[in-house]
Amino acid sequence: MEGVVGEGESYTLVVRKPCFGLPTACPSSLPLYLYLRFANVPFQLDFNLVFPDSDQIPYIESGDYVAYNNEKGGVIERLKRDGIIDLDTELYSVPEWISTKAMLSSWLADAITYELWVGSDSSSAETIYCSDLPWPIGNVLFLKQVHSVKQQLGITKENAEQKGEEIYRRAGIAYEALSTRLGAQDFLFENRPSSLDAIFLGQALIVLQALPEMSILRRKLLEHGNLVRYVERVKTEFVETGPSYSVPHFRADSSSSIPKKGPSKSKML
Repeated sequence: MEGVVGEGESYTLVVRKPCFGLPTACPSSLPLYLYLRFANVPFQLDFNLVFPDSDQIPYIESGDYVAYNNEKGGVIERLKRDGIIDLDTELYSVPEWISTKAMLSSWLADAITYELWVGSDSSSAETIYCSDLPWPIGNVLFLKQVHSVKQQLGITKENAEQKGEEIYRRAGIAYEALSTRLGAQDFLFENRPSSLDAIFLGQALIVLQALPEMSILRRKLLEHGNLVRYVERVKTEFVETGPSYSVPHFRADSSSSIPKKGPSKSKML
């Protein structure tokens, strides 16, 4: 695994809270967590409860260095551009790399976003993003995000059913392609972990553990036994789980802007 990490560097990863038996159930945060675990980089895990709608979360910091989720390509691409952690240096020329990356960042990213906020009963999204806020504030932020997701995905009253069917159809195609790509390997490319493994696995863990049993997206993923075994193996080897992740008790305060290091509970990994 290629990585450029300064010896003795101390990193802090700030994510949304743990729930559903995962260190974080945020679809932006969990892939980054896995990427750092794949790179064998020690880091402190902090949980921010105050800004559930912030597009800066997750973010990583070390000394004066900070990389935010809302930067171009997100935190993983920033770490790669800055030469800090890059697991993909020998994989860019591999056939299917670009198409797999596009499929993960569009079809499957859209599918999990749709399922969390629109396609299911939305209770999972409420737990992940809003359950620690006072009811009026949490409810307003939740409704605002539902509206934002519908705009992002181009969903209107007139085309809602058609859009949903299209999103699920594309997700099914993506899972089929990933299942074929994985085969009997341990990872998607060259039998070694990459950023694309981190992205898929972060999404898939949330689909399997956070979405309701009747979720259409969950059922589509469960159709592919090798993908499910892949997820379960990586969860066992790389994901910290435990009772503290199921019912967290954190403090929060009412700051007006996201701090460099927000209100959090920490765990060293």
